Amino acid sequence: MVLALLVFGALPASAAQVPAPETVCRVTDPRLDELSGLVSDGEHWYAINDGGTQVQVFVLDRSCRVRQVRTDPADPFDVEDLARAADGTLWLSDTGDNRHQRSTVALLELKPSGGPVVLHRLTYPDGAHDGEALLLDRSGVPYLVTKDVLGDAKVYRPAGPLTTPGPTALEQVGTLRVHSTDTPGGPIGAFGSVLVTGGATSADGTVVALRTYTDAYLYPAPDGDVAAALRRDPVRIPLPDEKQGEAIAFDPDGTLLSASEGTGQPVRALRNAAALVSPQPSGSPSAAAPAGAESGAAESGAAQDDGGVPILPAAGIAVAVVLAGWFLLSRLRRR
Repeated sequence: MVLALLVFGALPASAAQVPAPETVCRVTDPRLDELSGLVSDGEHWYAINDGGTQVQVFVLDRSCRVRQVRTDPADPFDVEDLARAADGTLWLSDTGDNRHQRSTVALLELKPSGGPVVLHRLTYPDGAHDGEALLLDRSGVPYLVTKDVLGDAKVYRPAGPLTTPGPTALEQVGTLRVHSTDTPGGPIGAFGSVLVTGGATSADGTVVALRTYTDAYLYPAPDGDVAAALRRDPVRIPLPDEKQGEAIAFDPDGTLLSASEGTGQPVRALRNAAALVSPQPSGSPSAAAPAGAESGAAESGAAQDDGGVPILPAAGIAVAVVLAGWFLLSRLRRR
């Protein structure tokens, strides 16, 4: 299948006028101190830690208490996100690669009926990437979104059906530009507002969410098409003061959930968040430009995003930002 490479619309810095997320409960179980991925079936929450030496999915009740732990002896490299398919299958995204040294990444499939994890290895078409966000479309096709120090996150999906154990080749279907915001929080200050750390899709597939350490971005997907959704204007929802926010999820009723690494950190909820997103036709002005074109938010060095943050054009400044970003990230543990 031949696909045109698209440059997805830049994330605007202006935030939606929405209520602040409310704390539902706090995760105090010390076994879940690096909560990195979260999904909901409406009754329970399913959560995973960052990294790990075996597969562990923690089943929580609505008071953040761990009720069960689903395990498998498979030894992943660096699990970062979690998604849930319509049939209840849990997908663990073993895609973390802070040092960009992996020849393959993987998706781990955990069936609701039990049994061993099914391994699907994946290969990028353009070298190694650190990825922390996993999205599933209505038909169960996975999309991986990378964590890029300059905010130019790349979006990939399998070029064909997943094989076991693989590898299955990935194809790049776009680039998502993330601009900095002034939302406080995260382990590395304002720099963390451009790093994509998690993803989620609403139960009906009509809203797609990505998050950084500080903000969530909600995209309309009325037809369930994830790639098309990411070419539309998102609604930005600040998630201030999360210690290391990496988890994002939807309850089936459209409530947006967020959570952070760290013992005692809250799970927070924004009721009816999915309703904040207005459907947009695929031909709307926010649709992506062809490959090689720049979106309007990054056309010139004099341009600014809606939050008044200058868009930096100079190569020297860009290099400095990269070096500063890698220095800050190197101070964190493997994510």
